[in-house]
Amino acid sequence: MLNALSIDVEDYFMVSAFESKVSRNDWTRYESRVERNTLRILDMLDEHGARATFFTVGWVAEKHPSLIREIHRRGHELACHGYFHSLVYNLTAEEFRGDLRRTRKAIEAAGAGPVIGFRAPSFSVVERNMWALDILLKEGFKYDASIMPAKHARGGLRGADRYPHWIHGLAEFPMSTAKLFGKTLPFSGGGYFRLFPYQLIKFGMEQSNKRGKPAIVYVHPWEFDPDQPRIEA
Repeated sequence: MLNALSIDVEDYFMVSAFESKVSRNDWTRYESRVERNTLRILDMLDEHGARATFFTVGWVAEKHPSLIREIHRRGHELACHGYFHSLVYNLTAEEFRGDLRRTRKAIEAAGAGPVIGFRAPSFSVVERNMWALDILLKEGFKYDASIMPAKHARGGLRGADRYPHWIHGLAEFPMSTAKLFGKTLPFSGGGYFRLFPYQLIKFGMEQSNKRGKPAIVYVHPWEFDPDQPRIEA
């Protein structure tokens, strides 16, 4: 079974949990570590002959175009992750459309493309803003990976289809979840990878594979940084 690895390319100070503490106007005041950490991931992928999709923040693509070219050169796909890592349900439809276009333009201008995929920051496509999928389709995107079919701190769509499917004319690749004691449990990346025991993650991936479905997982470059600066939040 071929599983799917994705990387959400953002710097440590862009995390949604820091929005109330770190203004995007101050981002340039922080030490950027996204390039070195992403290169570390690229080297590990090369070592194992693996390929991944890199959902990239547009601001990062503009500040580090050589990194975008390097990801592309090593044979990986690049896709959109919002320009400022803004939660989609906090945007109007027109703001989202503009954000989407700006992000794709930044990635393609750096030398990677065409860009056909999108993932909402913090899985922020939820029941009240499913219109985002219609905009993606109208803007020429082919797939979305924004839906977390379980409760999530800032997103999540409980009751959503747990496996790849078609929705609003797009191919949807939801994050993998596990069924445990009648509950739908997210496990497939980010904080779940950092906090959950390995056996639980393995159980979740095997549960998907036994159904003939790929496990779809995600990580962030800053999660590979043992010296990540600390931010009071």
